[in-house]
Amino acid sequence: QVQLVESGGGLVQAGGSLRLSCAASGRTFSSSAMGWFRRAPGKEREFVASINWSGGTTYYADSVKGRFTISRDNAKSTVYLQMNNLKPEDTAVYYCAATKGVLSSLKGAYNYWGQGTQVTVSS
Repeated sequence: QVQLVESGGGLVQAGGSLRLSCAASGRTFSSSAMGWFRRAPGKEREFVASINWSGGTTYYADSVKGRFTISRDNAKSTVYLQMNNLKPEDTAVYYCAATKGVLSSLKGAYNYWGQGTQVTVSS
């Protein structure tokens, strides 16, 4: 069992930066692939980024590539999402997720989810 708690969301102006954190509890964090997803108002939850257990492999949605960076610190059982050059269309609730399977961009592949943290980007 893995429990996930996100933090770091907030209100920021366009062009600004935020760093989201996801603290995990449970023995399997260091062997789990992790992902970030987001859900904008009126839209489906969508993939943002994912990282494998070692941090050596990462995937990004095209919409965030070059602006967002996912990383992890297994000693702290934490995964991060550094978000730079934020745009109003990045406004969403951001969710952290863990999978017992292989690295994936599919939300159905993830077994555990956090409660989410709100990110609002003003123009």
